[in-house]
Amino acid sequence: MRGYTEGERVGGVVAGPSLELCCLEEEGERCNKPKGNASFSKRIQKSISQKKINLAVDKSAKHLYICDFHKSLIQSVRNKRRRRGSDDDDDGGDSPDHDTQFPEVDLFQLQVNTLRRYKRHFKLQTRPGLNKAQLVEIIGCHFRTIPADEKETLTYFLCTVKNEKSMT
Repeated sequence: MRGYTEGERVGGVVAGPSLELCCLEEEGERCNKPKGNASFSKRIQKSISQKKINLAVDKSAKHLYICDFHKSLIQSVRNKRRRRGSDDDDDGGDSPDHDTQFPEVDLFQLQVNTLRRYKRHFKLQTRPGLNKAQLVEIIGCHFRTIPADEKETLTYFLCTVKNEKSMT
C-alpha cells in the first residue's frame, strides 16, 4: 500500500488509508492538505527551484502526489514567464510583470490540439514539435498583441446570442 498506514500522525492529523497528504514541505513544515492527482516530477522540481520557491519533497512521504493548492501555486509561477524583449534586471523595482489593465488569460487550460489550431489559424511561424509549454508561450505573446475593443466585442456577442435565440 502506498502512502501512510492507518493511525499514522502527520502534522497533528491522523492519516488513514483514505486520507493521504501532500508530499511537499514548505519552509521545513509538511503540508497537511489532502493529496490531489498531480505528481511532483523532476522537471517541476527543477523549474520551481529556478524560481526560488522553497518547496521540497518530504523524505517520509511514500508518494509524489501534491495538493491542489501547491498545484495551482506551481502553475501560476510557471505561467509568469518574462517576455523576450523585457529587461532581465532583478532589482525588485516597481514595474509589474505584466499589464494589470488587461486580465491574464490562462492558456494552459486549453488542449494541445486547440493551441495547434490557433497557431495554424494565425499562421504563426514556429519550429515543428513544440510541447504545450512552448506553444502557450508563443501563442500568449501573439494573443497579447491582438487589439480588442471590449465594448464593441460585448455588443457584437450579445447581438449574436439574441439573433441565435430568435432563429430557433
